[in-house]
Parts: sequence; structure tokens; C-alpha cells
Amino acid sequence: MKPIKATTNDTDALIELGRASVQIVHDLKNQVNGLKLYATFLRKRMEKSERPADELETINKIMAGLERTATDMNTLVRFGRPLELQLKPRLDLAPLLAAATEGDFAQRDGGDGAYRGDFDAPALSDALKSIHASARQLTAKDASPNIDLRRAESEAATGTPPFALIEWRGVNAAGDDDIFNSFNGGAGLRLALAAKVIHAHGGAVEQTSDALRVRLPLRNDEG
Repeated sequence: MKPIKATTNDTDALIELGRASVQIVHDLKNQVNGLKLYATFLRKRMEKSERPADELETINKIMAGLERTATDMNTLVRFGRPLELQLKPRLDLAPLLAAATEGDFAQRDGGDGAYRGDFDAPALSDALKSIHASARQLTAKDASPNIDLRRAESEAATGTPPFALIEWRGVNAAGDDDIFNSFNGGAGLRLALAAKVIHAHGGAVEQTSDALRVRLPLRNDEG
């Protein structure tokens, strides 16, 4: 499904619709969480009474569907609300990337502490996990993306700080016009939220036909 694109005439209406939708989704998420509790209760009762396997399988599928729905709704609510980052100074980006990728990345340059910046660790970790999950889905079967972390120094004349460049190579994103703004299902929504978090950190995201890239500013001081 293609995303709805706003025009200059309907921007205000879409903003109001978005605000209302976020509140509605928030309320629906609470209702879904309530249904999850009922489903959990039923499953425990069925397990105690030794119900047929197909009945247990059905209730497990219902619970899995409710879990996915609640997760997507929570992502939509987070995306629709203003980000309030809790930045911590001089956090090392490398461990955050290691946790998001299960350590499956190559650090091309820089020693310990070479990737320190002002980051909101929980928000940034979730963003990197979402990008990594999508990169894995975009690779060939039985393959994994090649992930690099590099440090680059900005030109002195610009006065901008150094930055970290994270690259997932080996993906096949040629068929997506803008993977970070497609809003295609739950995965697309999580990527849009990830891009929003990266931008809020002063960074940028980029997509090519065979790579996904994240750029994040680093500190240029030693204190």
C-alpha cells in the first residue's frame, strides 16, 4: 500500500487527523492489552484442563496476533508524539551498536572511546535495532548484511563535529523509493520512528540500492 502524500491544501487537516488518530490508537492499544490478559487467563485454564492441542495452538496464535497489534500501535503512538530525548553526555556508540546487532559489525577505525557522543541510549538502541532488523529482511536468504562502523572527521573550515557512519551493506533496497518514509506495515512504521530518532540526535539516514546508512554526530572534546 502506497503512503498518502499531503498537499499544501490539506496539510492542516492531516495534522489534526494525525493528532486524533494517535489518541484513538492509544485507547485501542489499552483495549488490546486488556484482551491479551483475558487470552492469557484462558490459555492457563486450558493448559490445566489438558485441552486438545489444536485449541491451545489457536489461543497461542490469537495471543501472538494481539502482541503484534499492540506493538505496532505502541510504535504509532510513539511516532505521533513529540520526542523527548534524555541525552547522556559522552556515551560510547559502539556498545549500543553491538547490542543492536548482537556484535555482528566491524569497527573500521578508532579505539576505545572513539565514538563518544550525546545520546539517548534507550531510544537510539531501539532505532538501531529496527534498522538492523529491516536490513536483515532485505538481504538474500541465508545471508546477513555486512555492518561497518567508521569515524569521520569533518572539515575544519565547517566547524562541525566529527561523526560516526554506520553502514549495512549487501541489502536489496532497490525497489523501495524511500524505505525510511514508506510507512509500509509495522516494519515500515518502526523504520520511520528510527529515522525520527536519528534526526532528533542531529544525525541522518540514507538509503541506496544496496546499503542503509546512519550518520550520528560525535563529540570533538576530550573532557
